[in-house]
Amino acid sequence: MLNSILIDAGPLIALFDSSERHHRPIKAFLKEHPYRYVSTLAVFTEVSHMLDFSANAQRDFYEWVVYKGVFISDINQNDMPRLVELTGKYADLPMDFADATLVITAEKTGLREIISLDRDFDIYRLPGKEQIHNIYQP
Repeated sequence: MLNSILIDAGPLIALFDSSERHHRPIKAFLKEHPYRYVSTLAVFTEVSHMLDFSANAQRDFYEWVVYKGVFISDINQNDMPRLVELTGKYADLPMDFADATLVITAEKTGLREIISLDRDFDIYRLPGKEQIHNIYQP
């Protein structure tokens, strides 16, 4: 069984947008590091929006999700107080909705590793000042 890991929008966008500068490195990285990728619908919305230049790219992404390329972690009404707390704490960045849902998913699932193109996850902290470690270092 594969180990689970969080995945942010950036790597997913790069994977399905061949013109994106990280496309080849991300594709190679994901191939060399097979994980059970976990993300949220907020991240999927961001990916879909950034792939809106091509219905084919969007469909390829959706099909990949269907075939369990990424598992969807649920964020619901009960998570909103924590989301408000996180976006207030990191207002100086600011923390976007998708990133907040990934931090909440880390808290709920115990996952402590992520694949992201952003440095934001170097700053975000979980309770106890624990970090979500970004394993992708381009």
